[in-house]
Amino acid sequence: MKIKTIYRYLLLPVIAFAFTSCDNQLAEINKNPNATENPQPSYLLSAAQYHAAQWFMGNDLNYNAALLWDQHWAKIQYTEPDCYNVSTSSFTSVWDDGYATIIADLNAVENSDLGNENYRAVAKIWRSWTYLQLTNLFGDIPYTQYAKSVTPSYDHQEDVLKGLLGELETAAESLKSTNGTISGDLIYKGDITLWKRFAQSLRLRIALEIADRDQELASGIIAQLYANRSELISSNSDNANFVFTSSPQWNPWASAFSTRDDQRVSKTLIDKLKEIKDPRLSVYAQLPSDASVTTYEGAANGLSADKANSQGFNKLSRPGTYFLKDNAPAVFFTYSEINFIFAEAAARGIINADAKDFYDKGITASLNQFGVGTNVDAYIAQPSVAYDASHWAELIGWQKWIGYYGQASDAFTDWRRLGYPKLKAGPSSVLDNGQLPRRFFYPVTEQSLNGSNYQAAVAHQGPDELTTRLWFDVENKNR
Repeated sequence: MKIKTIYRYLLLPVIAFAFTSCDNQLAEINKNPNATENPQPSYLLSAAQYHAAQWFMGNDLNYNAALLWDQHWAKIQYTEPDCYNVSTSSFTSVWDDGYATIIADLNAVENSDLGNENYRAVAKIWRSWTYLQLTNLFGDIPYTQYAKSVTPSYDHQEDVLKGLLGELETAAESLKSTNGTISGDLIYKGDITLWKRFAQSLRLRIALEIADRDQELASGIIAQLYANRSELISSNSDNANFVFTSSPQWNPWASAFSTRDDQRVSKTLIDKLKEIKDPRLSVYAQLPSDASVTTYEGAANGLSADKANSQGFNKLSRPGTYFLKDNAPAVFFTYSEINFIFAEAAARGIINADAKDFYDKGITASLNQFGVGTNVDAYIAQPSVAYDASHWAELIGWQKWIGYYGQASDAFTDWRRLGYPKLKAGPSSVLDNGQLPRRFFYPVTEQSLNGSNYQAAVAHQGPDELTTRLWFDVENKNR
């Protein structure tokens, strides 16, 4: 793992950002004499949230990987990542930024003498979200030993996910109005009730994720949270969002399209939205700039550069202007997802509830989230959309995947977990037999700097290949 200076500061017009080291044992030899000994937790929290939003929607994690692999976007030039032609260096920044920037800042919040118990709880919740992203992308990861050793061991994904369930519960319980105020919170503005709901909602997400592996534990948590639904995200106003400002703190998609033009909305997504007459189409995509093309048109995934270019740059749909505004939000968790989780839990018999009712509520919440909820009943009544218990996994899978637009890594995780939608590799895929990626490579720096623990993780999890299934990703789901 790369060694970084314990505290580094970058001052920006809106937020003062602070970074911390990869390992506390290196504090003395890497000490920055110009840095404060005890940075303000409000600055660190702002930095961790801002960097997480950039990381979640940005280059290596998002529009050069997850957005392509879940087929929300497609490449029209430089198509290598859309053909899964990536290397062990492709995801180094995903790993390094997750650990050495976001988690390190949150550890500093938790350990700061200037913080209060509510700061520590929020830091633990946001750190849990970060660890969840990392384990769902890589699998086994440093967790319990991170920042305790220069060469931390890797925890099995099962242990990471179950550990996060406990951490989130503890953090939610420790949030109290008497434990101090929180400033620098750019997601929930210091509202501890909303942080409690976010923490419990993350527990619900994780519980469903492990249901194919540990049904007893998952069912108990889901049933308990279903009985206490008021403790979860309960409306779109509770959604976990980070709202960007103008350049240079702008939305990464807006930043990307201000200087590049490599991406278009995927044909997989646009064709599905057309098929089911989905009103989100006009939000998710723009009409092509070629005036002769009067309908939304998606780009095919997994094409060679020549074939991708030959589709015509101006004959294909760019992402919708809703997402390309400077201040378009990064979205981390929605009320729509809560409803789809309960719809699936009901369909699987985990809770005694009406799966159709929750499925309809999930669609309604998503349409309202994107401002197109005026004809919900007519949309849901279509035979291609209406809930059918005999095809629950396919229907929930498609609708959840559509609603996840903008949350590419979450869509990537749910596609692997649920098995829907049924995506197909493009014709120039470099993977054998039409396989699709199921994880990220570990960064090459782990092989060189943490080799023995890297080798132990590979021996446990399986080859360090894109097609290796993670612990939660059960083959032959029989849904």
